[in-house]
Amino acid sequence: MPRPAYSASSPDNPSGTNRLQTDEQSVSELFIEPFDSTFTPAHDRTFWLVFLGNCLASSLTALEVSSVATALPTITRDLNGTSFIWVGSAYTLAATACVPLCGGLAEVFGRRFLAFSSLILIVVGSALCGAATNMSFLIAARTVQGLGGGGISAATAIIISDLVSLKDRGLYNGLTSVAWAIQFGIGPVIGGALAQSGKWRWIFFINIPLCTVSAVLYAFFLRVRTPADHWKDKLSSLDWIGHTLVVSATTACCVALAWSGTEHAWNSIAVLVPLILGILGLAVFVVYEARYARNPLVPPSLISTVTGVSGYVQTFMNSVFMLGVIYYLPVYLQACKGTSAVGAGVDQLAYTFVGVVSSIISGASIRVTGVYRPQLWLSWTLLLVGAGLYTTLNADSSIGKIIGYLSIMASGVGSLLTITYFPVLAPLPVSSNGPALALFMFLRNFGQVWGVTIGGAILQNQLHQRLPQDFIGQSQTGDTLAYAAIPLIASLPDELKQQVRQAFAGSVRVIWIAVAGVAGCGLITSLFMKQLKLHSDMNEDWNLQRGDQGPELNTLKANVDPPKLASLELVDIKGVTEIPIYI
Repeated sequence: MPRPAYSASSPDNPSGTNRLQTDEQSVSELFIEPFDSTFTPAHDRTFWLVFLGNCLASSLTALEVSSVATALPTITRDLNGTSFIWVGSAYTLAATACVPLCGGLAEVFGRRFLAFSSLILIVVGSALCGAATNMSFLIAARTVQGLGGGGISAATAIIISDLVSLKDRGLYNGLTSVAWAIQFGIGPVIGGALAQSGKWRWIFFINIPLCTVSAVLYAFFLRVRTPADHWKDKLSSLDWIGHTLVVSATTACCVALAWSGTEHAWNSIAVLVPLILGILGLAVFVVYEARYARNPLVPPSLISTVTGVSGYVQTFMNSVFMLGVIYYLPVYLQACKGTSAVGAGVDQLAYTFVGVVSSIISGASIRVTGVYRPQLWLSWTLLLVGAGLYTTLNADSSIGKIIGYLSIMASGVGSLLTITYFPVLAPLPVSSNGPALALFMFLRNFGQVWGVTIGGAILQNQLHQRLPQDFIGQSQTGDTLAYAAIPLIASLPDELKQQVRQAFAGSVRVIWIAVAGVAGCGLITSLFMKQLKLHSDMNEDWNLQRGDQGPELNTLKANVDPPKLASLELVDIKGVTEIPIYI
C-alpha cells in the first residue's frame, strides 16, 4: 500500500504556507491523472471477494425457487396441505412487494444495511420454514423468507452496478448468471433428493451457511460509504405512501391470481374484485409517483424512454416465461414419465448448463460489440421456438425431445437474464442505478408471481376438466389436485393410469401454449427499443474503499513532487477536512 504523501486536517493556515483552492476545477488541475469516465479500474482481490459474496447472495433465490418446486408434492403430502400454490406465491409476493422500497433503503441507509438486513431475513425465514409443522406455518415462514429474497436480489443488482460500468457489465452479469444458474440447476436435484429421503426440511436449512459465507465476505470487504444522516431523517425521506400503494396493489393482484380457478371461478366476485382493485392500485401508484411523491420510489425519468419501458416489459415477460416452465415441467415429468423427484431434477440439468453458456456468450458479445438488440431478438426467438415445440409433447414423448426442446428455451432464458439490464440502464445516468434496478427487480419478481399462479390456475382448471371422475374421487380436491394425484398414478390400473397421464400431458400443454404467447409478446416488445451507447461512467459515491483510505472519499492519485506537495495545505472540500493523497 503506498504511503500518504500529505494529509491536511485543519482549514486554518497560521504558518502562511501556500493554500490550495477548494473549487473542483482547481482540485482537478493539481492531478496529472484526473478521473476519466472511460477508465475501468483494475479489479483487485477486494473486488473479487465482494463479487463472490454477491454471486452467492444472488443465487440464493434461484436455489429456493428450483428446489422447492421439485419437492412440493412431498411437502404438500407430509404437511397435509391444501394450498400448494401459496408455498411459491407467498415467497414471490413478499419478494416482489418489498423490492420497490429497497432502492430507497440502499440510497439513504447504504448498501451494507440493505444486504445484511436481507440476509438476516433469509436466515430467519429459512429456519422457520424448516421447522414448519403445517402449511399455514410454512406459508408464513416463506413470506419472511421472501422479504429477504427480494431485498438481496435488489442489493446484489445495485452493488454490481456500483462496481462495474455499464460498458463492462455484460461479462460480469454473465458470471453472476453462472452462479445463479448453477444453483437453479442443482436445486431440483437437491430438492428431489432431500424430498425422496424424507429430509425436505434441509432444503430450507441449507440457506443458512450460504448466507453466513456471503455475510462474512460483505462484512470484511464491502467497505462503502454509509450516509451520515440521522436515522429519523432517513426514514422520513422514504416514500412510504408510494410503498403502501404498490404493496397493497401487488398483494391484491396476487391473491386474485392464486384464487382464480382453484378456490373460486375466474369470473367470480372473489377473483374479479381484488384483481380490478390491484390493477387500479398500480395505476394510482404510477400517478402518485409521477405527480405527488417528494422522493418517488419510481422517478418518472425511469420510464420516460421507449427503450427503458421496453427493457422493463421484457424483464417481466422473461420471468413469467421462466417460472411457467421451470415450476410445472417437474409436474409433467413426474406425472407423465413416471420420473422420481430426483430424476425430474436431473432431467432439468440441461437447462442449467445451456443457460450458463448462453449467459456468458451473450454478456461477452455485448462487451465486445457494444450492442444488445440482436442478442435480445435472438433470445426471444429461441423462447418462442422452444415453447412452440413443447406444445407438441404428449405423455409418450421421448426424454430426448423433452431435454432438447428445453435446451432451446434455456439458451434464450439464460441470455435474457444477463442482457435485459442494458435497455433499462442505457438511457439513464449512473445516479439513477438504485431506483432503476429496484424497479427492474420488482418487475422480475412480479413476473415470477404471475408465472407461478397463472400456471397453477391453468393446471388445476385443465385437470378438473380432463381427469376421469372416478380418479378425482380418489384424490383431494381444491388446489392440491395436481400434487395429490401424482403419488397415486403408479398404483393405478394400466388403463386408468394411461388416461390420467394423458390428462396431465394435455393440461400442461395449455401452460406451454400460454408461455409461447408470452414469448411472442416479449419479441414484439423488443422491436421498439433503440440501440443506445453503453457508457463507462461510474457512480463515485459508492466506490469500494481500500487500505488506509478514509470512509468517505476514494483514493486520489497525484504525480506531484513530495517537497512541493508538503508546502500545500488542503482546506475543506465538500465538508471533508482530511484527504489522504497517495504517490
